[in-house]
Amino acid sequence: MALEVGIVGLPNVGKSTLFNALTSAGALAANYPFATIEPNIGVVSVPDERLSVINQFQKTEKILPAQVRIVDIAGIVRGASTGEGLGNKFLSHIREVDAILHVVRCFEGGEILHVEGSVDPLRDIDTIDTELALADLESVSASLDKSVRLARTGDKDAVLRADLLGKCKVHLNAAKPVRSLELNADEKKALKSLGLITAKKVLYVANVDENDVHGKGPLVDRVRERARAEGGVVVPVCGKLESELSELPEADRKEMLAAMDLSEPALATLAREAYRLLGLQSYFTAGPKEIRAWTIPVGATAPQAAGVIHTDFEKGFIRAEIYTLEDLKQYKTEQAIKAAGKMRAEGKSYVMKDGDVTHFLFNV
Repeated sequence: MALEVGIVGLPNVGKSTLFNALTSAGALAANYPFATIEPNIGVVSVPDERLSVINQFQKTEKILPAQVRIVDIAGIVRGASTGEGLGNKFLSHIREVDAILHVVRCFEGGEILHVEGSVDPLRDIDTIDTELALADLESVSASLDKSVRLARTGDKDAVLRADLLGKCKVHLNAAKPVRSLELNADEKKALKSLGLITAKKVLYVANVDENDVHGKGPLVDRVRERARAEGGVVVPVCGKLESELSELPEADRKEMLAAMDLSEPALATLAREAYRLLGLQSYFTAGPKEIRAWTIPVGATAPQAAGVIHTDFEKGFIRAEIYTLEDLKQYKTEQAIKAAGKMRAEGKSYVMKDGDVTHFLFNV
């Protein structure tokens, strides 16, 4: 499963700089002209040092990390939900993504003027949240009447949908995002089919300047307080620095990071936090042709994990043979792991763990 996240924010807060840095200055991106309703789309590898550890003991032709699709949505302005700027034509792109990266400007000065004339991250967050909530409210209101009519027939699913839409409308009218609604399991399942933007989880990206790469300034603290209240996360990123890093050779990049007292690019942290936000994890397959990370939800069973590789693997699942990275470090080879009795045979009920190294046996 490919994780897809959408970058949103006001114009001129650093979205495009972040997108270009994430996609190594567009090397993996399908670029469209600036300020159109078409998004820029890029594919980003999720840094995972465990792949290198496996490669120390298993030589291979290629290493394939997990990937995230990044969708750079056109800048949202105040009044977008009623047709200002590019209007709400961008909304279809946001509705498709799994999560939202909300870029907020957290630095004063600079050559680029803020669209509102001053820097106030909480005001900016409120502006975006309001436009997205208004767009959802329009969508919910349009669906509610039809759902209520269908519910009168007694159809169980229609009744659930009508009740859920009613709850969402009340919540949105109170200027609250749908993700903060308390819902039961059936309602959560039904919610996914509604395509509501404010139901999606949000990761705040605080765009900081080079004097505050760790995000310790007061503007970032205000965003952290906001995120904490929502159960969210903030990742400070210096878009300018990350853009420069993405264009450097590996050796120069490490030298520049060390000079800035950073252990890795902030974009690596960003990719991992997006994974955590959505409750995702990785398992690995390893062989002479490729070592690969596969993305699965936390709690996925072995057959479900096999299905990520191919649906036939899930249908014909027999068992999974699994070992850990620690086993590989200790015994060096799969043969030695088997000889030591550390290669586990797991059946259909096995719940995958993050970092499992796996071989699937199946019959089609």
